[in-house]
Amino acid sequence: MTAAPLRCPDCGATYADRWRCECGHPLDYAERPLPDGPAPDPAAFDARDGLWSFDAFLPESPRVTLGEGLTPLVDAGDWDAQFKLEYVFPTGSFKDRGATTTVSRAAALGVDTVVEDSSGNAGAAIATYAARAGIDAEIYVPASVKASKLRAIRRAGATPVKTEGPRQATTDACVGAVESGAGWYASHAWNPAFFAGTATVAYETALQRDWEAPDAVVLPLGHGTLFLGAYRGFRALRDAGWIDSMPRLLGAQAAGHAPIVEALHGPEAAAGDNDVADGIQIPRPTRGDQILDAVADTDGDAVALDAEAVESELAALHAAGFYTEATCAVAPAALREYRERGVLDGDEDVVVPLTGSGLKT
Repeated sequence: MTAAPLRCPDCGATYADRWRCECGHPLDYAERPLPDGPAPDPAAFDARDGLWSFDAFLPESPRVTLGEGLTPLVDAGDWDAQFKLEYVFPTGSFKDRGATTTVSRAAALGVDTVVEDSSGNAGAAIATYAARAGIDAEIYVPASVKASKLRAIRRAGATPVKTEGPRQATTDACVGAVESGAGWYASHAWNPAFFAGTATVAYETALQRDWEAPDAVVLPLGHGTLFLGAYRGFRALRDAGWIDSMPRLLGAQAAGHAPIVEALHGPEAAAGDNDVADGIQIPRPTRGDQILDAVADTDGDAVALDAEAVESELAALHAAGFYTEATCAVAPAALREYRERGVLDGDEDVVVPLTGSGLKT
C-alpha cells in the first residue's frame, strides 16, 4: 500500500515512509494539499464527517476514525475569550486529532504494530485508534503515569511499557525499541501525520467563526503538537484564501520545563517549578526550531507558569463548568499573564483550546 511521500525540510531528502530523516531532522509531507476556489459558505459547509470534513487540506484518508472533531467553541466570559473544548474527544483529549490521521497512515501502509511514547494522553489516543484499526500497539510511558491513562491504554489492548526517570527517558527507551524493529513509530512529536491532524483545530475554529481568524490563540506548549498544528492549519487557510490573516500564537509552558521560553527570553524567564502540568514537561522539543519559527512568523511569544498559577486557574475553570485536567489550565493561566504584561490588550479577540478532560485525572 502507499501513503503520501515525505520530505526533509532541512536536507531535502524524500522518502516513501520513514520516522526520521537520515540527517536526523523530523520529516514533513513532500506536498501540502490546498483546496481550489474560495471558502465555502460556512452555513452550508457539510461537517458531518467531523475533522475529516476538511479533507481538501488533509494528506491522509479517513481509514481509522471514531467520528472525532468539530469540538465546541464557546464564550468564556470570565476570561473574555472563547474556549475550544478539545477535552470532549473520544479519548478525552485533543490528541485524537493526530491519532486518527497517524493510525490512518499506518493502516494505509499495512502496519502490524505501532509504537508510541507519551506521558498519557497521546498514548491513550494511539492505543484506542490502533484498537479501532485492529493494529497492535506498544505505548512507552513514564513510571509516574496517571493510573486512569494507564487503564485506558491497557483496556484498548495495547501493551504499556513503563520507564523510570524523567520524561526524556521514556522517549529514549521508545526510540531504542523502534530502532530495534519493535514497530512503526506513531510519534506525536516526530510523525508528520500527527501534525496534519492537529492542524484541523485551525480549520474548525475558522469555520465556527465564519472564516474569520481570531487575533490570538493561546495554547499549551510541550512538544508543540497543537501549537505547530494550529500554525500549519491557519497558514494553510490563509494560503488558500479562506482567511485574511494569521492569528498570533502565544505559548504556555511549565516553569522549570520551558525550553522555548528560555530560547526567547533567557533562563531566568523559564526558571521555577511546575510539576502540576505534567503533560508538557518536555526539555527538548523534537521540532523546537519549527516552534520558534512559528512564534516569529506570527509575532507570537511564550511564557512559563508556575504550579500555583496553574492550580488557581484549574480551580477557576472547574468552578465555571470546564472540567479539565491540570495541564489544560496552563493556557488560560497564560492568557491572564499575557494581559498583565500588556502582550494582549482588552480589545483583542482570543481563542484558548482546553485540551484534556478532568475525568482522566
